[in-house]
Amino acid sequence: MAAYRADPGVARYQGWEAASVREVENFIRSLAELEPDSPGQWYQLGIALPDGRLIGDCGLHTLHRDPRQAEVGITVAPAHQRRGYGVEVLTAVLGLLFDRLGKHRVIASVDPRNHASVALLQRVGMRLEAHHVEALWFKGAWADDLVFAMLRREWWDQAGNLR
Repeated sequence: MAAYRADPGVARYQGWEAASVREVENFIRSLAELEPDSPGQWYQLGIALPDGRLIGDCGLHTLHRDPRQAEVGITVAPAHQRRGYGVEVLTAVLGLLFDRLGKHRVIASVDPRNHASVALLQRVGMRLEAHHVEALWFKGAWADDLVFAMLRREWWDQAGNLR
């Protein structure tokens, strides 16, 4: 996790950057005290290959102001991008949030310059809901913010699981 998150192409779009391997280890240990549905807290799930190698992580964040809504974020190591892992993981996470945790709405916030993430969110069926111009002070400069969203009914329609 420390290695792929330190990659300049990945770190460019990350709000959380670990200063050391020890900081990553402490972060991972702290997750043991959380539940995936803890309001106001980010919960990271590891993305691992069948042989156990960690190739990324996916964060879930139940919104404190309304626990019926959640935010997601995903990071895949550059060497493993464009192989379908992001689609597979994000689809599973959306299923978890909508079907198992009963969320009404899931959002994802992305820098519009992060073309791969924008394409991924569109590929899993999330729709562009907002483009906030220079809305975030991020890494010493103003940045735009795209907000993608999906409602539970849209997930069910997409998955062919109308109830």
